[in-house]
Amino acid sequence: MTNPTPTAQLIAQRQAKHSLPRDLYCSETTYRDDLEMIWYREWLFAGPAAELPKTGSFTTMQVGEYPVIVTRGADGRVRAFHNVCRHRGQRLCATASGTNPKLVCPYHQWTYDLDGKLIFARDMGPDFDPSKYGLKPVHCVDIAGLIFICLAKIPPPINEMAAQIMRYVGPHGLKDARIAHSSTIVERGNWKLVIENNRECYHCGGSHPSLCRTYSDDPSMTAMEGPDSASPEIIDHWKRCEGADLPSRFVHHPQMQWRLARIPLLNHAESYTLSGKAAVRQRMGTVPFADAGALLFFNYPNTWNHFLADHSVVFRVVPIGPTETQVTTHWLVHKDAVEGVDYDLADLTHVWMHTNDEDRIVVEENQAGILSPAYEPGPYSTLQEEGVIQFTDWYCATMAERLGPQTMAAE
Repeated sequence: MTNPTPTAQLIAQRQAKHSLPRDLYCSETTYRDDLEMIWYREWLFAGPAAELPKTGSFTTMQVGEYPVIVTRGADGRVRAFHNVCRHRGQRLCATASGTNPKLVCPYHQWTYDLDGKLIFARDMGPDFDPSKYGLKPVHCVDIAGLIFICLAKIPPPINEMAAQIMRYVGPHGLKDARIAHSSTIVERGNWKLVIENNRECYHCGGSHPSLCRTYSDDPSMTAMEGPDSASPEIIDHWKRCEGADLPSRFVHHPQMQWRLARIPLLNHAESYTLSGKAAVRQRMGTVPFADAGALLFFNYPNTWNHFLADHSVVFRVVPIGPTETQVTTHWLVHKDAVEGVDYDLADLTHVWMHTNDEDRIVVEENQAGILSPAYEPGPYSTLQEEGVIQFTDWYCATMAERLGPQTMAAE
């Protein structure tokens, strides 16, 4: 058996504006490097704050080897902890979500307050100091109703992204939202293929009939830094939205790790529905008109999102193996919206339930082809796949910097 090619060498040898070498999409070595260099270091989208509606509400997620719990305390603050009891390591919470007044280990009932403090440990003797055995915290921030965590000891800066999220997403009222529906699927493909597929609409016309009723597959609409010479339609849309205190023009990280952009939907559509009409009668936040379009937000490595006047759809991506990725979707509506009165659940979820499954098939077939020894990297379309080029450039630059000098191109 031959030794796998180091990730650093694969990155150094890759051809610009082409898909990545085979092993970057399927090797165990690269998967481990991705976890260490990106997933354990970057801010990750954990989910909407609406998942934690009251004191004691919690959600869990698994990031590589790290189980994490996110919970809302009695003071209203959202916190994250390593989901590991300080006694003998049992996971405190094994379910995806729930509500508990305290965090109680099911093994020996060590009990923690919602701020992570150990408050009960039976029969540990007079010399035991509970203050030394609180839960280990994970960096956690709630930004306009979007929760991010970071496993690094020292997280990267988040202030600029946070400020822009507050400006752009704030008017959509996620803090006054509730979850109307959630879906989790596993795609048999590498996490980078999942993100690449999201970063282009080259495939949309042939794969997403429901989405393309309202979402334009014109690549100029979502060019990475905004339309080079924006059409009168999009300029008029920006002016109208900004006149109503809805920031709209493209804003992004210097290396495009994140971006916010508001785009109009096709034919003044109001929402992602088959009819183009609003799915929910009650608008969210302070969005003043139904056809405000879609505010798009992505942040590498694990989220893209769509915020509309009547509802929002947020997505979380988490790798669970070299060729498996979990994708979780939440549909958010105003907290007072009533199913069957203010919206029909099938109408609300139809477009993205179908789009998610269509994307799953695309990603899985993409991965199946890449697993063939006959695969070799092919060229990207600079018109249609600019977003994919940018993502793979970000990924390779980030990995090269963190893996160190070994990423120098081989002679």
